[in-house]
Amino acid sequence: MKIATWNVNSVRARLPRVVDWIESRQPDVLCLQEIKCLDEQFPREVFEDLGYRVATFGQKTYNGVAILSKQNIEDVFRGLPGETQDAHKRVIGAQIGDTLLLNLYVVNGERVGSDKYAFKMQWMQRVADFVRERYDMKEKVVLCGDFNVTFDDRDVYDPEAWREKILCSTEERKALAKIQEAGLTDAFRHFNQEGGHYTWWDFRTRGFERGQGLRIDHFLMSQAALAATKGIEIDKRARGGEKPSDHAPVVADLE
Repeated sequence: MKIATWNVNSVRARLPRVVDWIESRQPDVLCLQEIKCLDEQFPREVFEDLGYRVATFGQKTYNGVAILSKQNIEDVFRGLPGETQDAHKRVIGAQIGDTLLLNLYVVNGERVGSDKYAFKMQWMQRVADFVRERYDMKEKVVLCGDFNVTFDDRDVYDPEAWREKILCSTEERKALAKIQEAGLTDAFRHFNQEGGHYTWWDFRTRGFERGQGLRIDHFLMSQAALAATKGIEIDKRARGGEKPSDHAPVVADLE
């Protein structure tokens, strides 16, 4: 089973590219972030025509997450416990086959020390608490999405320039490690130890053309899920061309 995660930066604006990529790569499951539309605006029929079932948690203009699957999407839940109706739409979970899937669009945080940064730290702690309470790590548990955090300097094209900056600060990395404490492994690093692998490149600085990126889109897996995984790939080809997302898809191949 191929599970892909992709921050598409507006599913309606990138729809032709997303459809082309699906037709080329044929993922069994595709987790989308930043769909930037309400549930009723999501182009459900397009993906259903491609053979996918669809579950969404949309928001006007910002945020929003979705799961597309060739198999049944069961036990769908949306949001974190205790969230109000006007909370950011950043979390959708489900069971697909024997895999427990959690698709996340983590808060960006704007800049270290800001109110949005403080909110990010609180939000990530809530995710860590939720994961610990909800999931049995003896199962195949897969967290994926845009985490807006690098793990270490290997994930950063210029570590000194980004030292203690947003996406790369010590506190953000500690918050990410707290999510992992439930029993989750950075699946990409299980297969690829060297640096220079990125999933996001800044439009404003022509980062992709200059090779200046960050790895912020991740798969975190329980040992049961990791044992079934044959490899993890960042599909950089999807980042090139005309009107791309600023993120590349990441694809996990599970038995």
